[in-house]
Amino acid sequence: MQRQQLQTLYAWLRNKKRKPLIIRGARQVGKSTLVELFARQYQQPLRNVNLERHPELSSIFSSKDPEQIIQQIEFLPNMESIGDDTLLFLDEIQAVPEAIPALRYFNEDMPEFPVLSAGSLLEFALADHAFSMPVGRIQYLHMGPMTFSEFLSAMNEKRLHDFINHYEPGREIGEIVHQRLLHFLRSYYYIGGMPEAVAVFSENRSYKDVSEVHNSIIETYRDDFPKYAGSRNLNRMLNVFNFAARNVGVKIKYSNISRQDQSVTIKKDIELLAMARVIGKVIHSHCSGLPLQADLEEKVFKLLFLDIGLMNAICGLDWRSISQMDEMKLINQGAVAEQFIGQHLQAMLADKPNRELNYWLREGRSSNAELDFVIGLGGNIIPIEVKSGATGTLKSLNQFMGAKQAPLAIRFDTQLPAVHQIDTVISINKQRKQVKYSLISLPLYLVERLDAIVNSYQS
Repeated sequence: MQRQQLQTLYAWLRNKKRKPLIIRGARQVGKSTLVELFARQYQQPLRNVNLERHPELSSIFSSKDPEQIIQQIEFLPNMESIGDDTLLFLDEIQAVPEAIPALRYFNEDMPEFPVLSAGSLLEFALADHAFSMPVGRIQYLHMGPMTFSEFLSAMNEKRLHDFINHYEPGREIGEIVHQRLLHFLRSYYYIGGMPEAVAVFSENRSYKDVSEVHNSIIETYRDDFPKYAGSRNLNRMLNVFNFAARNVGVKIKYSNISRQDQSVTIKKDIELLAMARVIGKVIHSHCSGLPLQADLEEKVFKLLFLDIGLMNAICGLDWRSISQMDEMKLINQGAVAEQFIGQHLQAMLADKPNRELNYWLREGRSSNAELDFVIGLGGNIIPIEVKSGATGTLKSLNQFMGAKQAPLAIRFDTQLPAVHQIDTVISINKQRKQVKYSLISLPLYLVERLDAIVNSYQS
């Protein structure tokens, strides 16, 4: 993903019709590091302005005059001159909300000048301001935690990294490769994809140090809420934050989060955290056709957390607990595997128009059916289940395939890849119906190749 993001930045810089760019993502996912790496790799002069350190610039940005803004920035301590080919980076832009609408005037008055910014909790910062995002005059690049293949690269496991990124259906996975990938998958479950946690583990292989990083990041988020939550209740926001981490994959009832607050208040807190990418909503779709978002039931949803490592830290699931689980127990440990798959699906869809994740739910008096995720790929509806091995029940999947027109289904587990031809009989509205479909079973570590794998089976 990082290579792709660097290429995206390069394409943006080369585009003569470029707009100011905001790199969006939660705190500490590596936004600033990405910009610095990009500037070094492409030998681009960079002037970095951390707006958290310069709140006095709010009045300057309020002038809406890009030339004056640049002139004043040049007077900051240790700031070098800013030429026409200089990349101006406004870091932590949420700290000076006045800088956000000012990007519009960079686009209109200085379209040739390259300016980009990074921000987290932008919706929080804008909640108590009269202005809004300059829609249509800026571009976005979304960032999340490091993916599993990026984690392997950081561990200097280049062969395993390349194996995943170049895997094609039908390619044999040897037992040594399979077991090593499951070993690193177990480590990723605990460490997660926050760059600082990954860097610490890469350097000294200490899970204790990783735990300290997790705790520090969590405290950073809790410290951020008072800065940018404005008039919203801090304790309630923290409650929603913790609840999301501890209830991944569970259908949300506002009363379970707080019995003292109105549903509309909790809903707003969830929406703010979701827009800030601290949590992710997975909304129920009836899946009658594409796009799935056209057939949503907005009130029915479950949550994902920002990062699997942070989720386990908040839940109190330590490395000793994870290391002692066999693969079956690991898959069934709460919502760990569902968080892993959902986190990677979010990364895969991050910059697509219909990036929201969906799932399917049918609730009845006598029987319920639920699929973990449903996504649109290659012009088709693709149902996804996260199961515990090859013998896991397919009851919900069979019900979905019997009711919807889907060419194939995906199951993630710890087994080697396989294709199963399912031929069964189900009951729909008290009528017996024969259901036939192809089920592609994939090991969890191949989730980043899902798009390519599905396309190969559909071509």
